[in-house]
Amino acid sequence: MMKRTLLAAVIALTPSFAFADDIFGTWQTVKDDNGNYGHIKVEACGSKICGTLIKSFKSDGSALKTDNVGKKLIWDMTNKGGGSYTGGKVYSPDRDKTYKGKIKLNGNKLTVQGCVGPICRDGGTWSRI
Repeated sequence: MMKRTLLAAVIALTPSFAFADDIFGTWQTVKDDNGNYGHIKVEACGSKICGTLIKSFKSDGSALKTDNVGKKLIWDMTNKGGGSYTGGKVYSPDRDKTYKGKIKLNGNKLTVQGCVGPICRDGGTWSRI
């Protein structure tokens, strides 16, 4: 009985980010303004969610060498439930701009948006790899 009580207490006190989130994994972006695309690894960064560019490709699928590989393109996102993630930032390498981010998860599709003030940019729908 004591072991069950202790286990229940540990589970209750464990932050929700310690468990795998459906958004975690590797995602392929849509092609940017230059026709390039990338693979983003989404994972926990402390109590928030972030995404790092792990590979970058030219429009023909060949590797693209860029200083952006290894850079966080999503950070400080929070799971709001129902597949919605907000509160963080999204960086767009093709425009060299950082936006207030909104992400919506629907199965193996991830819809990304970024806003600066009242102007929002559609980051496209990414696919799980």
